[in-house]
Amino acid sequence: MSGICLVMMLIALDQTVVGTALPRVVAELQGYALYPWVASAYLMTNAVMIAITGRLGDLYGRKPFVLAAIVLFTLASVLCGMSQSMLQLVLARALQGIGGGMLAGAAFASVSDLFPDPMQRVRWQAMLSATFGIATAMGPALGGWLTEHLGWRSVFYVNLPIGLLALPVVWRYLPHVLNHDGDDRSIDWLGAVLLAASFCAILFTTERIGIMGLLNPWLWAMLAGTALVCWLFIRHQRRSRAPIIPPRLFIERAVRQLCALGFLTGLVMFVLIFYAPLLLQGGFGLSPNTAGVLVTPLLVSITIGSIINGRLVPRLPQPEKLISWGLLVLMFGAAMLATLNHATPHWLMSLGFAVCGLSLGFQLPNLTLQVQAAVARTDVGVASALIQMTRMLGSMIGASAAGMAVDLRYRQQVSELLVGVSNHEVVRLFDSPQLLVRTQDQLQLTQLAAPLGLDAHAMLDGARAALVSGIHLAFAACVVVIVVSYFVARGLPPFVSTLARKPAAG
Repeated sequence: MSGICLVMMLIALDQTVVGTALPRVVAELQGYALYPWVASAYLMTNAVMIAITGRLGDLYGRKPFVLAAIVLFTLASVLCGMSQSMLQLVLARALQGIGGGMLAGAAFASVSDLFPDPMQRVRWQAMLSATFGIATAMGPALGGWLTEHLGWRSVFYVNLPIGLLALPVVWRYLPHVLNHDGDDRSIDWLGAVLLAASFCAILFTTERIGIMGLLNPWLWAMLAGTALVCWLFIRHQRRSRAPIIPPRLFIERAVRQLCALGFLTGLVMFVLIFYAPLLLQGGFGLSPNTAGVLVTPLLVSITIGSIINGRLVPRLPQPEKLISWGLLVLMFGAAMLATLNHATPHWLMSLGFAVCGLSLGFQLPNLTLQVQAAVARTDVGVASALIQMTRMLGSMIGASAAGMAVDLRYRQQVSELLVGVSNHEVVRLFDSPQLLVRTQDQLQLTQLAAPLGLDAHAMLDGARAALVSGIHLAFAACVVVIVVSYFVARGLPPFVSTLARKPAAG
């Protein structure tokens, strides 16, 4: 468990320290157009590898994949820190996502190998949740401090000591457990290729919607191509002898609902975590360190919520209700964040983030626990990976959709702000919110505006208001998604009735 917790720390730190540093990364590498891709590339490869590793772990045991993932993830972190352009960073993040997906696909399911009894697993899950939460709690503040004092590259190098510590612990102490007794250990590699193609198609299409517009015939061709690739994957999985994602899992209503909740939760969670630093730094003009401190309650409260959840699950007659109760709290917290402005007291900002984090703490562990209890022992790995994969898919689409909404609202309001401004250099500076986090661009604006009789500070304030408006729109959309999630969660079957381990499939 110590080794698994160190692996969780790798994943958690990477998800949080990077978000705080990204506005400064954009300022130095000058690539705001690729801002969502830093996340999307990681999430895309992560989601694909979660499913593949979940299946491979069921067949061959999880320990070899955890070890390989630690090495790959750590090396990819070094490449991220060495990136000289946004494109290089995006490619390195895609490689890092492969390692992260292997970690998530194997490590979460390793807990079920160590503790087959679901109720015992709930208690140990609190240790895992606490580690994840401590790492995520440290992430924003650590990322802000490192960015200000050592530069943004250091937020990637912080994975090195953790990876070097996790590797020998996992090598020495994590048992190599095999749950597959049969001789047939084949895996559907064509299905894996189709799954990767489906994720790529979904990501590219989602990202292009805001650029091409709904009236563009090429966009509709891309949508049709995406639907075709996804249909081919589903069709192939139904016919495959050893599918990556066994269709039999979806016979269980609980699995279908939990996957839907995983998708929606991932969408909301990632939009909140990914765009909160941009709101605070670009929209409100706060430093990376201050922004990291303000976002920290979001992640600390995930830990607190997870620990409380671990104590409540064995004691409640209907523990599946915890997910819907948490969603009600999340609905309130997201609504608070959608109304933040530069005049909002910092303690109230932190309270809004804390409310969201507390509610997520009631959802994230329960999604995994309930799906593990709903499937056969031989399918625990792939079912756990399925929940992680749907969360990543939701995060991937959420990042693209939120990026599109923020960009459209920003451009719309900035175009109104620049009416009558004929200087092309000034107009170019306002092309993206990169201006709001890059000191050099702001100084250039001041120099250009003075001879033209323009008020540079007023224009910057208008651009900040446009960015805030766009992020508020994304947060408001999250509230709508949470309402949908609540009605899905209310229909979950009783968790208690699934605790009796199902017989092996086949």
